[in-house]
Amino acid sequence: MSSKHPANMEFSDLRAADRESVKFALEHGATRREVMGWLIAGGATIASAGSIVTGGRQAIAATPKKGGTVRYSAALHGPSDTLDPIAFTSGIDYQRGRIIYNGLLRLTPELEPVPELAEEFSSNADATEWTFKLRKGVKWHDGSPFTADDVIYSMNRHLGEDSTSNAKGYLTSVDEWKKVDSHTVKVTLKYSNADIPALMGIYQFKIIKDGTTDFSNPIGTGPFKLDEFSPGVRSVHTRNDDYWAEPANLERIEVFAITDSNARMNAALAGDVHLIVTVDPKAIPQIDASDKVDLLSTPSNQWNGICCMKDKAPGNNDDFVLGMKHLPRRDRIVKNVLKGHGVVGNDHPISAAYPEHCKELPIRAYDPDKAKFHFKKAGISSAEIYVAPVNVGIEETVLLMQREAAKIGFDLQIKKVPNDGYWGAIWLQKPVNVVTWLMRPTAHAMLSVAFAPDAPWNDTRWNNARMGELLKMSAGETNWDKRYEMFCEMQTLIHNEGGWVIPSHNNYLDAVSTSLKGLVKHPIGNTGGYEWPEFAWLEA
Repeated sequence: MSSKHPANMEFSDLRAADRESVKFALEHGATRREVMGWLIAGGATIASAGSIVTGGRQAIAATPKKGGTVRYSAALHGPSDTLDPIAFTSGIDYQRGRIIYNGLLRLTPELEPVPELAEEFSSNADATEWTFKLRKGVKWHDGSPFTADDVIYSMNRHLGEDSTSNAKGYLTSVDEWKKVDSHTVKVTLKYSNADIPALMGIYQFKIIKDGTTDFSNPIGTGPFKLDEFSPGVRSVHTRNDDYWAEPANLERIEVFAITDSNARMNAALAGDVHLIVTVDPKAIPQIDASDKVDLLSTPSNQWNGICCMKDKAPGNNDDFVLGMKHLPRRDRIVKNVLKGHGVVGNDHPISAAYPEHCKELPIRAYDPDKAKFHFKKAGISSAEIYVAPVNVGIEETVLLMQREAAKIGFDLQIKKVPNDGYWGAIWLQKPVNVVTWLMRPTAHAMLSVAFAPDAPWNDTRWNNARMGELLKMSAGETNWDKRYEMFCEMQTLIHNEGGWVIPSHNNYLDAVSTSLKGLVKHPIGNTGGYEWPEFAWLEA
């Protein structure tokens, strides 16, 4: 076997002879459980054995097949589901956006921007101007040609004080989008921003047809056309055979949500759905014992948090927030709740997945005495927190905090609410609520969208002028040492003064039918960064 520690092995780490042995066993009738048993007997952990078997199955089926319908289940949906990219909020929105539309660029699993509707991109010397040469011959689903006008219309919807874009915080550096010719656009900036290409791969920056205002039945340039859409119910999509790239392998995709995690897992185990997101770590043994489903565990900067809104009581009391920050047993949350599929958080959103992670900032310790001191100083003995199972481990995390609070005489009251409609009715509304965030392509993008003073998704309404200054300065800073220093200061500000409690950064945990091939690990989001529709295929 490989010299790499067994606990960290995957299929690609095995020597060629070992890979062939695993493939041979699977090809000749050995079950997943049998092969995992042999690997565990040889020193592998359950997790690594599962990864090796999954890799072996993928290696067997390396040739894409055409046809078939895939049924995909998200974890959340509701009446706020939308097909308008600037309003995308949830994973189910992001997935539908990838099915219907394209962006100028897309992101690889290494978070490198690569061409999509823009076949080339370049900047001037100081990164205050970026030019995108657009792909010719692209057609909208109605057969009309894609041009620069579509890009200008799409990107201008994110600009201006009156814009309702959920992503306009990413583009504070933008001065103007200009049409150069029918297939060239240029964006000029107020200050340098080297992140512009990576930002173009963000979900909300999908390109829509010039003049589109009705999103009940929109068209795109993407790999699938829309057949049916009912917010909070489902959408149905069929392959775009006139796609500008190689047409997708799948014929049809159904997208919906099963909000109960147990029901969602049971549907996957029964073969009723091919792909589900947000697997409860407690269900991992069921996946390991199944020959129908594989686990896709992807390390990422995704994070779970608790929002103490700074413009409402009790979050407007800094001592209350500090008391909350000292309650989590962070290492236990990762070990026992996430079953090791994650890392400890430090009350700011930048984990070691980003090079700008401030390693000098000490992890905030569990300290019930300090928590008690701050609650007493705040004059607050109880608080309500609104909780829905918006992501793996968030409910269990809050329950653990409730138990720790009770030990020091603080009454943390949990108000359980359903997933359906959570992002419209609870998030940004209730004084203390839970939140989950997907990774963004750069650390600057992550901080801009959620922590800039005027960001629409600043979900604790923390308004810090210094934070805004640092975001602007760091965007154009090319000296790495200075840039790192700025990011450390921003993380320290959030850690000390922000309204977020961030105990953990979670792996994405998805369950994938063994018949569905072609998915990759992508740190930007669930199910391979939602990229699978264009590339995946079904084995008979």
